[in-house]
Order: sequence, then structure tokens, then C-alpha cells
Amino acid sequence: MPNIKSAMKRVKVNAKKNLRNRMVKSSVKTTLKKFDAAVASEPQQAAVLLNASFSALDKAVAKGVLHKNAASRKKARLAKRLAKAAT
Repeated sequence: MPNIKSAMKRVKVNAKKNLRNRMVKSSVKTTLKKFDAAVASEPQQAAVLLNASFSALDKAVAKGVLHKNAASRKKARLAKRLAKAAT
């Protein structure tokens, strides 16, 4: 545990940010898993979940949890997976 007051505050702030970041990442992963399951079973439902996945990724980027290029890459891969399943 740090002795300096500013370092003590940084520990508290970092813990709070870490918790929020983990929650956002977890929700993104959950959304992506739901999309994967829908692609495997019913592609019509997957199309609806694709929009939810895009939204979750965009929100994570807005909060600074994911890099915008990483989110863009994930979105492209999701769209490609859905297109492949639809054919």
C-alpha cells in the first residue's frame, strides 16, 4: 500500500476504473456469445443480434475500453460470419 496521498488516490481510482472496464468487457463478450449461438442455430435471429453486438462494441469504444480499430475488426468479422451462415 502506498504512503503518498496521491498514490493512495490513484489506487482507489484505478480500482474503480478497473471494475467498470471489466463490466463493459463482460457485457460485450456476453453479447458476442449470444450472437455466435444464434448464428449456429437460427440466422434470422442472428441478424437482430448483429445490431446489438455492433452497439455494444461502439459503446465500449466510447467508454475507452476498446480501441476503435479493434472494435471495427470485430464488427467486420461478425458481419462476415453472418453472411457466411446466411448462404
